[in-house]
Amino acid sequence: MRAAAEPLGGGVRLNGPRARSVLGGTYTTRTRGEATMTAPDPTVPRFHLAVPVDDLAAARRFYGEVLGLPQGRSADTWVDWNLHGHQFVTHLAPRAGERAHNVVDGHDVPVPHFGLLLTVPEFQELADRLRAAETEFVIEPYLRFAGEKGEQWTMFLLDPAGNALEFKAFADDAQVFAA
Repeated sequence: MRAAAEPLGGGVRLNGPRARSVLGGTYTTRTRGEATMTAPDPTVPRFHLAVPVDDLAAARRFYGEVLGLPQGRSADTWVDWNLHGHQFVTHLAPRAGERAHNVVDGHDVPVPHFGLLLTVPEFQELADRLRAAETEFVIEPYLRFAGEKGEQWTMFLLDPAGNALEFKAFADDAQVFAA
């Protein structure tokens, strides 16, 4: 038996025990009559945020066990988390406060960094716009994890203050939190 629907803003209703997970729960479960579906909600902007941590085991305990965030993909130097539908990443950076880099798919990814998850056409349009503006990329736009889980277009650049930004677009949006 399904749990009673709990109304949220905008007519969206989250159902069942997954609706009770405030930080990492199903954020796009919609009820229309008796049909329930889960998919990314294109009307809700999502963010990607990577933060430095000096101990991944402690980060896994805190974000996974204490906060209850579902874990996605990971490597020896980073862990993806589902933060209420947003991609939150903890990157190993032993000297937090200093700029660090972690190797991801053969590229030195700056940590910390933040950015947006775009559609592929939006990503390509932004890449063209940045190239036309003669933007210097930290990592040129390219297809990361090609043919694997989490395949995505990505690019990194610095703002005028030196803050690192990443813009990305997943070939299959359902792979954002693939483990």
